[in-house]
Amino acid sequence: MTDTRLAYRSRQFFHALFGPQTNVDVSALRPYLSAAQIVLFRRLQPSEQTHAVGVLERLKAAGHAEPELLSAALLHDIGKILSPLALWERVLIVLGRHFFPAAVRRWGQGTPKGLRHAFVVAEQHPTWGADLAAQAGASARTVDLIGRHQESLAGAPISRTERLLAALQQADDSD
Repeated sequence: MTDTRLAYRSRQFFHALFGPQTNVDVSALRPYLSAAQIVLFRRLQPSEQTHAVGVLERLKAAGHAEPELLSAALLHDIGKILSPLALWERVLIVLGRHFFPAAVRRWGQGTPKGLRHAFVVAEQHPTWGADLAAQAGASARTVDLIGRHQESLAGAPISRTERLLAALQQADDSD
């Protein structure tokens, strides 16, 4: 983990600890999410809702207007509603990824129980989120972006979907 990434995660931690703990006003999200998707969004923890809106705003500020991308921005972490994380577990994930990246991928397999809970959620929430988004009527491209939002691209983005994925990842990583 680079110093920049560590600083980013530290800001996220302090925002989750000391930031606003109220749910986002979802009326402004209606242009991007269906009623069923808003129901999912409301199930995110308040800090996750704030993060998702921040990703949306960064994409819009960068000139992105693609509805599928903007929906994915709001729903990219939706898989976490299936097994919410405590703040200490988020810290554990960051430290684990920094010191034991290969082990974290192994620990992230299986069911989210015990000490593996945090790592399983961290590794598997994109797949869970893609499934939830599909069930809530998200487009195939939105579902794909959610499912791949933690995937490392092998090189420069080639397809339209890869360009959207790169934009989503950049906005997600620049809190």
